[in-house]
Amino acid sequence: MAVHVVSAGENLWAISNRYGVTIQTIVELNGLPSASDLVPGLALYIPDNQLPIRSYQIKSGDQIWKIARRFRTDISSILSANPGLNPNQLTVGQMIHIPSPIKLKIATLGFIVPSEESVVLPILDSLAGQLTYLAVVAYSFTTEGYAYNLIEDSAIVVRSKQLNITPLLMIRNFTGVDFSAELAGQVLANPVYRLNLVQSIVNLTRQRGFGGVSIDFEFIPPPQRNAFNLFLRELKTALGELILHVNVHAKTADLPTNRIVGAYDYAAIGNAADIVAVMTIDFGYPGGPPDPIAPIWWMEEVVQYALTQINPRKLQIAIPLYGYDKVVGTNTTRAMSVVAAQNQAIATGSIIEFDQRSMSPWYRHWSAGVEQVVWFEDIRSFIEKYRLIDVYQLSGTTYWQISLAAPQNWAFLSRNIAVLK
Repeated sequence: MAVHVVSAGENLWAISNRYGVTIQTIVELNGLPSASDLVPGLALYIPDNQLPIRSYQIKSGDQIWKIARRFRTDISSILSANPGLNPNQLTVGQMIHIPSPIKLKIATLGFIVPSEESVVLPILDSLAGQLTYLAVVAYSFTTEGYAYNLIEDSAIVVRSKQLNITPLLMIRNFTGVDFSAELAGQVLANPVYRLNLVQSIVNLTRQRGFGGVSIDFEFIPPPQRNAFNLFLRELKTALGELILHVNVHAKTADLPTNRIVGAYDYAAIGNAADIVAVMTIDFGYPGGPPDPIAPIWWMEEVVQYALTQINPRKLQIAIPLYGYDKVVGTNTTRAMSVVAAQNQAIATGSIIEFDQRSMSPWYRHWSAGVEQVVWFEDIRSFIEKYRLIDVYQLSGTTYWQISLAAPQNWAFLSRNIAVLK
């Protein structure tokens, strides 16, 4: 695996010759609009025949030969991948890279909002080998706790199962344009309504052929923290062998009264659920100042806290497949796929910068004389996020959302990681 960052004056012909990869392959794997236009700072994913690189943190008692044996490699390969590493002075906590034939194994979950079958089904077909679960974002519930379908999704469920992807019924406290704290609070606080919700979710899940449920209740009123825990326990009992997947907002400490994260008792949720997905996205949020969407330093802090509460083999983190274009001053925000963000930089001739602390790309451009800043993801930031999963031995990742084009991510995943089925 190679990542090539474009320098001023470079062209695809020279890059193609350097790596022995066709121009067309580079264009397709990176979603480029053409073979003629590049900008400095653009990160290109270049496939090669090298072994995948695993990430490992030195632990007490580790010796280089033991690490080499564990990863089915040799000492010289490890030393080559870690210039300056002294094999006789390994330090606890030290991070090293290991070329290894043993791929990282993870469970992946893609979110999808149903749309025309002619659009959605080809996306599923193209990602068949790269998804463990598919969360179908098509369900909400009434003020009395009755779950209902918002968008027809039967064709998606059928195709998922044909492709050996486990479909999950994703239900949210979503009312038209936003999440409703009032709806979640009202239903969770009432034992009758809560039971209605449990029973109706389970009925829909079984009737429509899902393999489980993905819960995404956001802005739950903090006083309903215990009621949410009780709801999850009741739901898991009723689901039986079916999967209970729960999405929670990211936090680095327990803040029981906070209106966004207060209702999430990580430990209780981790005990009730089969999988907990921490939404390590929108650090730079819509309407907020230009900031990285998922800076790696913040994601690691979230993971470190979450692991004090949740078994790592139950824990997923979120990887965004989008970017935000924000007007400087007003913070007016426009969302776009990572490919659209990348190609806008090319179209506007904007130099792409890379922030080393957040391990995230960004650029500025002007529209009608107004300055705008775009933060997004690219192959470099994707790799860092997979390294985080590897180092902390997490269950895997979620993707919001798979209808957003992100060819670099899928190419890297296919080549370097084993997706569990």
